[in-house]
Order: sequence, then C-alpha cells, then structure tokens
Amino acid sequence: MSKKIAIGGDHAGFEYKAEIIKYLSSAGYDVKDFGPYSNASCDYPDFAHPVALAVENKEFDLGVLLCGSANGVAITANKHQGVRAGLAWNTEVATLVRLHNDANVVCVPARFVSLEEAIEIVNTFLTTEFEGGRHQLRVNKIPC
Repeated sequence: MSKKIAIGGDHAGFEYKAEIIKYLSSAGYDVKDFGPYSNASCDYPDFAHPVALAVENKEFDLGVLLCGSANGVAITANKHQGVRAGLAWNTEVATLVRLHNDANVVCVPARFVSLEEAIEIVNTFLTTEFEGGRHQLRVNKIPC
C-alpha cells in the first residue's frame, strides 16, 4: 500500500508544489493537493491548516507544505496537536526531522532552494523512518 501524502502551501510554493505532485504520483504515492490552485497571492494558513488537520486526523500518513520561507506554514501546522512540522532546507535536515523528531509534515522554503533540491528534500523526508529509542522519549515530551 502506498503512503498517502497531503500537500499544500501558498503562492510562493505553487510552482514547486505542482512539480512535486507530478514526481510523487509517478513514484506511486497517493497525493492530495490541498491548494492553492494558482499562483495568485493567498494566505498560507488557509492551506496549511487543512494539510495539518488531515495528518492530525490520520487521514494522510505525511504532509508536505511549501511557501517562501516555510516558516509561516511550519508555525501554522505546529498549532495542531499530533503534528510535528519540520522546516527543511536540505536533505540532511530532512533526514533529521524524520529520524530524530518523528516529523510528519515537512516544510520546504521554495524561495531558498531549487526545484531539484525541493524534490530531493521531500523524497528524503518521505523515505526516512523515525529512529525511536531515546528520540521517542523526547518526542513524547512535545505535546502540552
């Protein structure tokens, strides 16, 4: 069974999102696009909240959010209990947010990475498993 991936962002991440959806679909992932559906200026919380809620409710295995800096979508997604959104600007960070933090949403800064780097970041995030062990103890302390 393929992993179900929720994806969204804002106008700054729109073009990358479209290409990442093509990549993920061709790789066999079940992907749902939560918007936006054009590059017209929009508010990232309108799209980050539905992605985070879908992951929080376990309707999707993992989420991908893209905006200019990725900070706005990360802050928004992390308002949801059970969501651990990690900002990743390279594959090393993408590995660590999964391996050590059990992040279930990756936030990619579209204005600071190339499309090729963004795809590599997302692929690394989706194919890395949580290490558990001592990291599980730390992750257990995150919820308020």
